[in-house]
Parts: sequence; structure tokens; C-alpha cells
Amino acid sequence: MFRTIVAGATVAGALTFGAAGIAGASTPATGSSAHKAALCAKLPAVQAKVQKFEAKVSARLPKVEAREATLKGAGKTQRADALANRVIRIQDRETKLNARLAKAQASCSAGATSTG
Repeated sequence: MFRTIVAGATVAGALTFGAAGIAGASTPATGSSAHKAALCAKLPAVQAKVQKFEAKVSARLPKVEAREATLKGAGKTQRADALANRVIRIQDRETKLNARLAKAQASCSAGATSTG
């Protein structure tokens, strides 16, 4: 269980940096529209990865919460608190990832309406 949570956190980190690269990429003045178009073309693939990550997190969350309750019931509050903190960190990463993805979507849609 711990390995799957760590794997989920790793995927979230990788996707966060990937989406940050798309959303916060600084482009040169020449050819910036072509570069932005290329980044916007990658956006559906990033969205698919984000949705896949969210689905995995949603599927595992009840199991983790049950494990946390079991640990608390067994008197292992320190381990249960550590597990709860890990869940909070993963949810925070997911929130930041969604914010960056929304920013990228807004940037791509604004570019499409201004050039179209």
C-alpha cells in the first residue's frame, strides 16, 4: 500500500512539472505562436495523464482511509498520522496540478480566440 501511495506521489510530481513546463514556458519573441501552438497540441495528452492520475488516486483513497482507521484503532497513531499527512500532500499536489492545467487551458483557449 505504501508503495502505491509513493508511486502516486511520484506520478503527481512528474505530471506537475510536465504541466508546469507547458503552462509556464517562456517563449522567444520570434515564432512564439508556433511554439504556443505546439504546446497547445500537447495539452490533450497532458489532460489524459491528469485524468488517469486522478482516477488512480480516487480508487486508492478509500483503501488508504481504511488503513488509517485500522492503524488508529490499533493504537498506532504516529503511523496513522504519517499516512494522513501523505494523503494531504498528494491531494495538495493534485490541486496544484489542476490549477496549472486550467492555466494552460486558458492560455491555449485565449490564443485560439485571439488568432481565430
